Amino acid sequence: MPSLNDYLLVSGLLFSIGLAGVVLRRNIIVVFMCLELMLSAANLSLVAFSRFRVAENGLPDYDGQMLVFFVITVAAAEVAVGLAIIVALYRARQTIHTDELVSLKG
Repeated sequence: MPSLNDYLLVSGLLFSIGLAGVVLRRNIIVVFMCLELMLSAANLSLVAFSRFRVAENGLPDYDGQMLVFFVITVAAAEVAVGLAIIVALYRARQTIHTDELVSLKG
């Protein structure tokens, strides 16, 4: 059975891959996907801590897992708004490269 350290190692790797993608990539869609990867890594940490924390009655404490549902709900709204912004930027500038989007003026 995997330990808490195994889950945290995977979460850390996912988060660092996402962070590297945000810092190094130029394509705004890839940057957006890397931000979602970082959010998923945080969710994995929350679920892992929730699973390995035992409450007073001997059962796992599910508070962190309930928090993940709220984070996923906020992430769904973020995806909708983020993709709308990306589409609007593409229509205005005809590019999805972040280095060419230096100002918000058209």
